[in-house]
Amino acid sequence: MPTSKELMEMDTTYGAHNYHPIAVVISKAEGVWVYDLEGKKYLDCLSAYSSHNTGHRHPEIIKALKDQADLVTLTSRAFYNDKMGPFLKQLCDVMKPHVNDPKKTGVMALPMNTGAEAVETGLKVARAWGYIKKKIPKDQAKIIVCKDNFHGRTITIVGFSTDISHGRYFGNFGPYTPGFVIITYGDAEELENRILELGPENVAGFLFEPMQGEAGVLIPHKGFLKKAREICSKYNVLMIADEIQTGLGRTGKLFACDHENVQPDMYLLGKALGGGVYPVSAVVTTTEIIGPDVIVPGVHGSTFGGNPLGSAVAMKALNLIVGEKLADRSAEMGEYFMVGLRKIAAKKTKIPIIDVRGKGLLIAIELDGKARPFTEGMKDKGILAKETHSTTIRFAPPLVITKEQIDWALKIIEEVFVG
Repeated sequence: MPTSKELMEMDTTYGAHNYHPIAVVISKAEGVWVYDLEGKKYLDCLSAYSSHNTGHRHPEIIKALKDQADLVTLTSRAFYNDKMGPFLKQLCDVMKPHVNDPKKTGVMALPMNTGAEAVETGLKVARAWGYIKKKIPKDQAKIIVCKDNFHGRTITIVGFSTDISHGRYFGNFGPYTPGFVIITYGDAEELENRILELGPENVAGFLFEPMQGEAGVLIPHKGFLKKAREICSKYNVLMIADEIQTGLGRTGKLFACDHENVQPDMYLLGKALGGGVYPVSAVVTTTEIIGPDVIVPGVHGSTFGGNPLGSAVAMKALNLIVGEKLADRSAEMGEYFMVGLRKIAAKKTKIPIIDVRGKGLLIAIELDGKARPFTEGMKDKGILAKETHSTTIRFAPPLVITKEQIDWALKIIEEVFVG
């Protein structure tokens, strides 16, 4: 059997270098723990970027996966299957209280696989709705996005990224898709001004993250989401919430928009929807926006979207997230974790910790210097976390983590930062 060193060399030799991973080879996982090839145990404080909200290999999710794999895994959307309909009904039932539906047309979903696919699908739906329902002139639809956004890595999405070195790769992916306008994150006044400058009749949607995870767990000031909702309603602009990373309990509410009791017109979901074992994503909105007079057969699709295996897994993941009240658990454990991190930040650390921020179990510490040596130091002592934007470390453990496990983690983090 190859060693960890040999496996990392294989990745480097045969795989494109599109990631810069921490030097650990994971071969087993359960709950909040992962294990390397040599049997060393690590606390997972990244959760595959919030995919493992229910923990690694939750036994009920694994059973659902295995049971469905014994029946049928893939049919394609050329035919119906017996799992997609129940999954979409369950998803829409969960989402209904969270979606803005002023005309009471009901909630519908469009299933896909990855988060980036959900975003691309949401953009297509928003433009189609804009032309068909809002009567935007042909090819004039504008979608407003936020500076420092991270919505994926497709050509269209990186085209409206402001991360020149990574997202846009120094301009090496152009020409970029037109029709996107960038504003400052959290600035409601600028949102309204840009709508007026562009002409409200030309603006189809406002795409945003209620918390910017990849940018370093950035949280807009209180009231921004409410004001953005008012502005979008005023000008008949779709409010599109990318909750792929923040949704399904991660921030201490079922959705991050719930912190301000805001109902977007459209949700983009993924990551934890697949229970950490299978890629499942979805666009969830109203029948008015995505119904059969907007999305018709042939205009969008996916061979694997809505497949029975993914549907079975997602149904079980939703059951667990809602039934086990993981959002409430995230709120409690997140506050406990942040209190401990702030106590460490108040000490004389090797380099200053200038901020500890977050909601629920989506937490970041901002350093006055490079974060990579500290993520590597934590790895050596049994904690896996990852830096983002070089000076920030994100902590996002599974929502099933306990206070005892957090206490253990805080002790290790203090050893790494204080010595």
